[in-house]
Amino acid sequence: MSDMTNREVLLSLRNVEISFDNGGKEKFKAVQDANFDIYKGETFALVGESGSGKTTIGRAIMRINPLSNGEITFEGNRISGKLSKQEDMNVIRNIQMIFQDPAASLNERATIEYIISEGLYNFHLYENEEDRIAKVDKALEEVGLLPEHKSRYPHEFSGGQRQRVGIARALIMEPKLIVADEPISALDVSIRAQVLNLMNKLKAEKSLTYLFIAHDLSVVRFIADRVAVIHLGRIVEIAETEELFAHPLHPYTISLLSAVPMPDPIIEKQREPIVYTETVAEKTGPDYEMREIRPGHYVYCTPEQGIEYYNTSMNQ
Repeated sequence: MSDMTNREVLLSLRNVEISFDNGGKEKFKAVQDANFDIYKGETFALVGESGSGKTTIGRAIMRINPLSNGEITFEGNRISGKLSKQEDMNVIRNIQMIFQDPAASLNERATIEYIISEGLYNFHLYENEEDRIAKVDKALEEVGLLPEHKSRYPHEFSGGQRQRVGIARALIMEPKLIVADEPISALDVSIRAQVLNLMNKLKAEKSLTYLFIAHDLSVVRFIADRVAVIHLGRIVEIAETEELFAHPLHPYTISLLSAVPMPDPIIEKQREPIVYTETVAEKTGPDYEMREIRPGHYVYCTPEQGIEYYNTSMNQ
């Protein structure tokens, strides 16, 4: 499956809606009308504030959260809704997740060897014990850890090292897509760059594809090829990373960018953050939909706003 630019579409969301039961009352829509494609070999970032629905979408791709509408396809095959056992196992094998909290996502009572080997055991992806150990050692070395670390337990490692274990656990399955749910937000600032550099290195070496979920736009600019901005469960803008930073069009995106700290203290002191207030029309207006304003740059707006945004951005 390819789009008009001849790039292979690995994962596709179409009209995805995810709702939760609100104690018998009207259902709460955590995500509504989400549409985007992730191309093979790219890092696609999903950015928004806490509670915007980023992780909910990631969990839906992993088949943890069911959809109330729409569908998700992977390599052209539907992976949402009911699947056969074989289809379900195929999704688990080919889509892996790196979790936000490296301490909570690792079994404290299991050795690093077992934690990394669990997927190998479940899918029997090894010929014998010698082959399994060799694969674990290789996975550890790829993420900058040592083979002798496999006999230790998670509590014996730092936060950055635990996250490396989580990355090794995902990589050993040789997945085609990795959903990275804020993988550095729980780490010290000094460790974040190391983990991001590691992810970029592994992406180049193994032709990986990432869905990178984050709320920090400065991190996204460093690692992502394209960015989708989500607000209150609705995607409001999608563009290539540098295009988004150079020409943010939706008011919410502009507001998010205004909150990114500047390294120059004088400029930072003079700046005023832009506060975004969603209008009633944006929530209910029938003319509001995702429109392509510039090539590959989509914004949730009306036709009139689209022309206005386009003219404004071209005159900047």
